Amino acid sequence: MRKTQRFPFRKIFSPSPKPSFTRPRPFRAYSFVPFSPLALLDPTILTIEGIVLGIAIIERVLEGWGVIDLVDQFAKVTRFILPVTFYSALIYFFATFMF
Repeated sequence: MRKTQRFPFRKIFSPSPKPSFTRPRPFRAYSFVPFSPLALLDPTILTIEGIVLGIAIIERVLEGWGVIDLVDQFAKVTRFILPVTFYSALIYFFATFMF
């Protein structure tokens, strides 16, 4: 039969580290946001913005001419196309944006 050895608790676990009384040196932390407004000048985004702006201008011109039936057709189409275009451009922007 083997003999069991016993170790005191303090011998197994080292004592807790003593707190240091020296103050840590202050350091400067720089924070930056990795987003530049120039990133919105992507040709694809500019093309989509131009198309949306063109549709809005055409709709206003037709409304000024009094062609209400055609304006209603534009309104029905843009009611669906504009949100889809916006979310597609947003997904495209974040998919191609380098963080």
